[in-house]
Amino acid sequence: MKADNDWKQRLGVVYSTNPDFAYSEEPSVEEAETLEPSRQRLIVSIDRRNRGGKQVTLVTGFVGTQDDLAALGKTLKVKCGVGGSAKDGEITVQGDFRDRVTALLREMGYNAKRGN
Repeated sequence: MKADNDWKQRLGVVYSTNPDFAYSEEPSVEEAETLEPSRQRLIVSIDRRNRGGKQVTLVTGFVGTQDDLAALGKTLKVKCGVGGSAKDGEITVQGDFRDRVTALLREMGYNAKRGN
């Protein structure tokens, strides 16, 4: 049970003069459950926009938890021997590794398709 004086949770809330006002939090957004690899439809493409002309391999279409996305991203980065990131449902791998990433994903059982 939450304490009524839990003010840290209510920072940024405008004060109400209504004596009957009861503060309620918004429900947290649930992460989607991770689909099995054979049901994932991943698209591997290259992206150069907003990156100073540098190329990155972009893997989109992942449905699952942030932890599973980070684990898959780490595996791809290690196998390619480069850096990158995994956030917002996308995995970025530095450099043009479209063919290698597509082959790795297919070996892992994912339904991967090479984009542009």
